[in-house]
Amino acid sequence: MKNVTRSLLPLDGVKVVDFGQYIAGPAVAMLLADLGATVVHIDPPGGDMWDSPATAILNRNKLIVSIDLKSQEGLERAHALCAEADILVENFRPDKLKNLGLDFVQMRIERPELITLSLPGFASNDPVRRNWRAFESVVAATSGVFTDMGLNRVLMGVNPSFSPLPLASAYSAQIGASSVVLALQSRQLTGVGDQIEVPLAAAVMEGLCYNSIKVVDIPERYLTQREQEIDRRRIEGMPMNVSYDELQELLDPFFRSYMCKDGRMFYVVCPSHKYHARRCLEVLELYQEMVDEGLTEEADTYQPVADWASPCSLGVYPMPKDWADKLAARMKEVFLSRTSHEWQKKFGRAGIPAAPQRWLQEWIYDEYAETSGLMVDVVDAVYGEMTQPGPVVWMEESGEEAINPKPRRWVEYSEALTTLKKIRTDIPDREEDSPNVGWLSGIKVLDMCNVIAGPHSASYLARFGAEVVKIDPAIPMYDSWNTVMYGLSQGRGKRSILADSKSRHGLKVLEDLIKTVDVIVWNAPDSQIKRMGLDEESLRKLNPDVLFCKLDCYSGVRRGVRTDYIGYDDLVQAVTGIMLRFGGAMDRPEEHAHVGTIDVMCGFGGALGVAAALYQKYRHGRIGRGRTSLAANSGLLQIPFCYDYQGRGLFDEPTGPDVNGYDALTRFYSTASGIYVLLSAYERDLPRLDKVEGLEGIAEVPEEGRAAFLSQAFQWFSADEWVVRLQGADIGVAICNNIDALRAEHTRLADGTPGTQNGSYSFSYYPDHPSGHEVTQLDPYAVRTTVCPINALQPTEKFGSSTRSILQELGYGQEAIQKLILSGDISESWSKEYLPS
Repeated sequence: MKNVTRSLLPLDGVKVVDFGQYIAGPAVAMLLADLGATVVHIDPPGGDMWDSPATAILNRNKLIVSIDLKSQEGLERAHALCAEADILVENFRPDKLKNLGLDFVQMRIERPELITLSLPGFASNDPVRRNWRAFESVVAATSGVFTDMGLNRVLMGVNPSFSPLPLASAYSAQIGASSVVLALQSRQLTGVGDQIEVPLAAAVMEGLCYNSIKVVDIPERYLTQREQEIDRRRIEGMPMNVSYDELQELLDPFFRSYMCKDGRMFYVVCPSHKYHARRCLEVLELYQEMVDEGLTEEADTYQPVADWASPCSLGVYPMPKDWADKLAARMKEVFLSRTSHEWQKKFGRAGIPAAPQRWLQEWIYDEYAETSGLMVDVVDAVYGEMTQPGPVVWMEESGEEAINPKPRRWVEYSEALTTLKKIRTDIPDREEDSPNVGWLSGIKVLDMCNVIAGPHSASYLARFGAEVVKIDPAIPMYDSWNTVMYGLSQGRGKRSILADSKSRHGLKVLEDLIKTVDVIVWNAPDSQIKRMGLDEESLRKLNPDVLFCKLDCYSGVRRGVRTDYIGYDDLVQAVTGIMLRFGGAMDRPEEHAHVGTIDVMCGFGGALGVAAALYQKYRHGRIGRGRTSLAANSGLLQIPFCYDYQGRGLFDEPTGPDVNGYDALTRFYSTASGIYVLLSAYERDLPRLDKVEGLEGIAEVPEEGRAAFLSQAFQWFSADEWVVRLQGADIGVAICNNIDALRAEHTRLADGTPGTQNGSYSFSYYPDHPSGHEVTQLDPYAVRTTVCPINALQPTEKFGSSTRSILQELGYGQEAIQKLILSGDISESWSKEYLPS
């Protein structure tokens, strides 16, 4: 008898029907398929609606069936497939499938165990935008992405600024995938599924939430030179016309690119860690020289700046301008003495976050990317041997299986139905009248993370009912810009304890916490996890049932030379080509837009890893370790062009600051009102464009003359008028909005609700925020559910505020707690002020 090797992938046995087109829906199903789900993807009779090689990536590990949903036979076939599925995915406008005869609400009435996911461009409860033709670029323009593309673009006057990165689809894919697997693991306990909606507009706002937060009277120490220059020019009525070279001199010396001996730029990102900036200067052999010139290191940078011995301290961001200029001048000289490859080795081995700038094409063929599984080869039926991004999220115990995806395969309807029917679904019987509880109700999470990706992941879990405790060192390792400022967003819904895990007593507290939790989340390299005793073998001794999710910078499934290198979002942008795509040339790389571009996406990926580990535990009885990395998520963010195959054309996708779109039909146009609109149309839209008043004759204009024709035509009417006309013809169009305007229009006084009822955009104003400042920030509102209640997260408490109460819950008496605090191994606060001034 032939032995059949059973898959160890966590979602083995889960059945998915994917109705998605373009990116968001197919990407959700791809993430599920990479984790072992059996996915049937449904295409219309003419094939995929997006004619792109990227569909080979999005549909790997899937069976593809052609079904005409507008025919009775096709509708019956779709219903038959849905009847066998655990999860249904679609990303059309609200009610699109319902109007065709596929009503998810009715399906869940008939099968309450069903989980459905809809990813419309705008929220179904958004009365203004719900029926817009919401292509990726339309969502981006409406959500302020193109007009808030970072401080650099504002100062250079490049506004609006186009980017081809599908931020909205990538964020919604990770949020959507994590939400359905969280619902799936909950169903394994309750027998009840859920109906979920993740609007792309809400997803991209959540992804960029670190950029939309507003803090009134923020201390000056947190304002960078660029922010100060923007304010100065606005106050004095000066134009935003800073040149690229002038802009570089406004950057922090530990947060910028330097030209090297080989003509490559090398990106240094080490401004706010207690030791990284010093190590940087030591590797450059500049540390003692700068100290001799008066550079100081303040012992406690959490004191008010007015109490410092010197106005400057190494390891604090941003540096004062005089020292920033002095350091940058010498660092420029030294970096020219070696090649970028040499510096990469020296910085990596010294544990300093830095990386050379590379083009995407170089990343695709990078030896480390290949050996680690961050890039994999798949033999596609259309494109042959094809290099694609590897799995974005995986489990340690089944990673090898995950990096060998099967190519997409077209099958007949009967084979697809038979495949689903053969898979048995085992879930508990649903209890009648059981109360609706959060997907993670009763789950305790220990957050050991720092910066953005890891902490954001844990905060995201809290909205679904998880109890999250965040542990940080008794003495901070990062500057308050990195901890407290970022913490305003990623600390919501958590309790905070401060303990020195390297001390005897602090380690005991950490071990006691580990014994009480269900999940541990940490963003750290393998080497640090081993040293801390958080490897699989050591954890099993402390808590054999605890699940561990690891996020880091460079990891893939397999170890490689850069696995243990530490790094941040910006560095992954550098090594995977994002910064060069945005800047347009090797000598002018630019950070892509926003704080946390990849960080937050990776955080949602970490939540998917936690969800998959929980489902695997409940369904298969295996205790696992979820994994994701910033580098892995960069593949999802660049999926429209992150691939290669024999016969692929040039890597000539939109690049640089002068790009205003893809072509004449998808680009910015200035209007008579002086406001830009984003037109988003395809060749097949030309007949409808030709009927729009003011655009008559466009269908007859040669392709090379369309931009000139449209540029002149758009000058005849205001932006508002063009939006009305084009949307009336069902053409994709949007005014280029900005985040400040969105926040002003969609903010309410914090009322204890998560904002899911407020359409595509929702902010809360906290006049009595624990920080002592008035704070306005985005709501936790991207995931909308029918069964699972979504929590309105409490504002971030001051670091250490819950130290005593957590220790009491662990069984420590008041006298013991006081001794621990006096010893310095435990702390209740880093500073007198919540936000050090």
